[in-house]
Amino acid sequence: MRKLFTLLILSLICATSSGQVIISLLLGDKLNTGKVEFGLDGGLTLSNLHGLNPSSHKSSLNLGFYFDIKTKNPSWLFHTGVLVKSTMGAEDIPVYSLNNPDLDNAFAGGSVIRKVGYFQVPFMMKYKWKNNLFVEAGPMFSLMSKATDEFVASVKKKDDLTYKVNIKDNYHPLDAGVMAGIGYRMMRGNGMNLSLLYYYGIVDIVVDDTSPNQYNRAVYFNLGIPIGVGKKKAEVKE
Repeated sequence: MRKLFTLLILSLICATSSGQVIISLLLGDKLNTGKVEFGLDGGLTLSNLHGLNPSSHKSSLNLGFYFDIKTKNPSWLFHTGVLVKSTMGAEDIPVYSLNNPDLDNAFAGGSVIRKVGYFQVPFMMKYKWKNNLFVEAGPMFSLMSKATDEFVASVKKKDDLTYKVNIKDNYHPLDAGVMAGIGYRMMRGNGMNLSLLYYYGIVDIVVDDTSPNQYNRAVYFNLGIPIGVGKKKAEVKE
């Protein structure tokens, strides 16, 4: 357990997500025990900013690692970890003035893609059946790493003109909400985890109280890959 919480803390303060994933791979065998399963977690995120109108969903990739911790009841597990790369936001947002006539003219008729990057830590209880199906639910807390508006317009081809604006100061650094989903463990319960999850943010993430409230919403299509589990089971048999 001490290694688990140490790694969680290190993950939140590391400078890059690539370094965190490398650390996870190197420590995979040592972190897997009879009571704890460690693995990599990642997939596709479809997110939107509820309350920001007009806008549409934005797709992105997420990547991180997870821990499944056994309880006294074999059907129940405590699931946690860190998504070290997870981007929320929305697309097809109307352009706004950049206080620069040349830029305003260049992007007239274009749109804005809003990207809000987070480190996300779920704390969920997982219930699994003997047929390897499972459900899980619980709170998730997020720490913002960056936020940008990307202005896009088409000149000679689609979206070939772009301009980025740092909007980190417009959003609160912390977010919180509820995550719930269903999944299936492959290879008779010894393989990868396929999961479909929904995140419902409950915190208004906009700093400006005079503007409409905005809440993170997202659907995750994730694949969990256990690291070192087979080796650990072989050691137990010996």
